[in-house]
Amino acid sequence: MVLDRRQMIMDAATKSFSLFGYKATTMDQVAKLANVGKGTIYTFFKNKEELFDEIIKGLILEMKAAADESFDHSLAFHEVVHRALYKMIEFRNKHQLMIKLFQEERDMGTPAVQEVIDKVELTIINYIKEKLIDGVKRGDIQECDPELTAFMIIKLYISLIFDWEKKHAPLSKDEIAKIFKRFVIKGLSS
Repeated sequence: MVLDRRQMIMDAATKSFSLFGYKATTMDQVAKLANVGKGTIYTFFKNKEELFDEIIKGLILEMKAAADESFDHSLAFHEVVHRALYKMIEFRNKHQLMIKLFQEERDMGTPAVQEVIDKVELTIINYIKEKLIDGVKRGDIQECDPELTAFMIIKLYISLIFDWEKKHAPLSKDEIAKIFKRFVIKGLSS
């Protein structure tokens, strides 16, 4: 029953953050959506920041799980990395909470939201970094600075998916994979 209430509060808070953003969400709203007293929330979370952080931790774990599901070592290294990256970015863009947070960060620059966006990006970079380290160990790619390379890869993906679409027709998943293979993987090939 206690876990159910905690989960109800987290679900209600996720809904509130998704609808109104971080800044506009209040503990009163969360309590109302969860159908609990405001004091009940404070038995589980000391403040809005802690509640938000808990939700984001779960979101990040969910995103990594989605990427892991796409991982298939029988495929070529570039395809494996491309699939994982695409899954993580796709997850980030389709999840309503992330969409709202990106809007809030862009429109208002809320520091707590910027911190979350940075945390999500760092998670993606570290995930790709691990895959690059594995690729080097397996001989799929040559030695490289895995953190810098992961940073460049994620920035390339984000640019191809979002920045390109501002003034051009969107690229397909296959077109992005070809660009990625040509300009990144060929340069890393051992």
